[in-house]
Amino acid sequence: MARKSGLISHGDVAVNRKARFDYFIEDTVEAGLVLHGTEVKSLREGHCNIAESYASVEKDEAWLINANIKEYGGGNRFNHEPRRKRKLLLHRKEINRLFGLIKREGVTIIPLVLYFNDKGMAKLKLGLAKGKKLHDKRATERDRDWERQKGRLMRDKG
Repeated sequence: MARKSGLISHGDVAVNRKARFDYFIEDTVEAGLVLHGTEVKSLREGHCNIAESYASVEKDEAWLINANIKEYGGGNRFNHEPRRKRKLLLHRKEINRLFGLIKREGVTIIPLVLYFNDKGMAKLKLGLAKGKKLHDKRATERDRDWERQKGRLMRDKG
């Protein structure tokens, strides 16, 4: 994450760290966001949480629901609603494909990363995910622990 005087110029603003632990990510899609001015300023300061949010398709449009973008400090009465629904900018083919996949049993769309691209536009990386069962989560944790332990052994004795 590149920072310049406390503001994020480009790079990751918010990362959903629990997504890969709670879900199997089958595919990813990049989407733009429709934002108000104070939302962009707040994002540039890094005040965002996408951990509890999800995306849905309603009336042939994609929406980001329950994402928390904190109110901008200098926004006064023109500030935005922190947890409002935000429209996602996707091509019609992508929206139709996502809608078809949601119809399948157990598939959901979750945000993985919110970032600014090289042009300074806010983008959201969405993941098409299936929920993990408890035993799958245990296996993921076991594999992660083994990789960590293997790294320690290689560092100490390697």
